[in-house]
Amino acid sequence: MPKRLFAALVLVASLCGPVRAEDAAAPFDGDLQRLAEILGTLHYLRGICGSNEGGKWRNEMQALIDAETPSGDRRARMIAGFNRGYNGFQQTYRTCTPAAIVAIRRYVDEGSKISRDLTARYAN
Repeated sequence: MPKRLFAALVLVASLCGPVRAEDAAAPFDGDLQRLAEILGTLHYLRGICGSNEGGKWRNEMQALIDAETPSGDRRARMIAGFNRGYNGFQQTYRTCTPAAIVAIRRYVDEGSKISRDLTARYAN
């Protein structure tokens, strides 16, 4: 499932393309910020649940930023979303629990859905 989320994120970022106006908000910025938060959450939770993925989810966030090329406030909001996801779960979970595993599954599903919806809406 995580591979599908990553593929969808890359596709969304490439289809949406960068917004070049000075820090102008794109209509999909809220969704991109939510994806960033999900990636931060997965970066933390997959790490404590022994996935041996290393920096995979952080790297995927970097790939999303690189593809979207946000600047200024847009970039800061995306990074803040990632950090919010990471820090929020870091405060809640110290070890992998059944609830953490359920949360991982739900966040992968949510990220996949957001990616599909963005692709369907902004692909053309």
